[in-house]
Amino acid sequence: MLNLPIAMLKLFLILALFFQNAAPSITSPQNGETLRGQVQIQGRMDIPNFASAELAFTFAASASDPAASWFPIQTFSQPVTDPAFATWDTTAVTDGDYALRLRVFLQDGTSQDVLVNDLRIRNNEPLPTATITPTEAVFNFQPLNETPGAPGGQTPTPAIAYLTSTPLPANPASLTTSSIFTIFWQSALLVLVLFAFFSLILRLRKDT
Repeated sequence: MLNLPIAMLKLFLILALFFQNAAPSITSPQNGETLRGQVQIQGRMDIPNFASAELAFTFAASASDPAASWFPIQTFSQPVTDPAFATWDTTAVTDGDYALRLRVFLQDGTSQDVLVNDLRIRNNEPLPTATITPTEAVFNFQPLNETPGAPGGQTPTPAIAYLTSTPLPANPASLTTSSIFTIFWQSALLVLVLFAFFSLILRLRKDT
């Protein structure tokens, strides 16, 4: 009896890890990235009860609108186990800000979405390069008949030029908060069902 709570805790942790790993995901690209040319889409769609999947994009401004039009990149009738499951040709899209969505349809009729927002396609803009800030060197010449450090005689100070570069955008995680809560409640519900089942078995054994 004393080992039952420990066993239930272990079971809960195992189920939580299982449901977390069973969720679809997009690991690359991530929110805020700038894209050019052929872009590999990496992540996971191989989850239990897989029926089909669709990778699509839309304008970033309308990504949260349920009535937004999504333009398909690729559809999948079978789950792809390779982490790089698709390639997006961004040269066929006008430069702008877009959102990327992986929607996995399950055999029970439901679906799970992974959304990557604020993707900046910039094929027609030059690559950022490091720039050097020009500085003007000032030289003060001291006459030979003046002593260094005396009035009128100053030691020139060399000027230093610093390189500046454009900072990279931040990359937040692609998993949404709603997906994490869904996984947690599914795990909690399953643990409660199993706990009630084992309690019923123990009670029946005592009665016999």
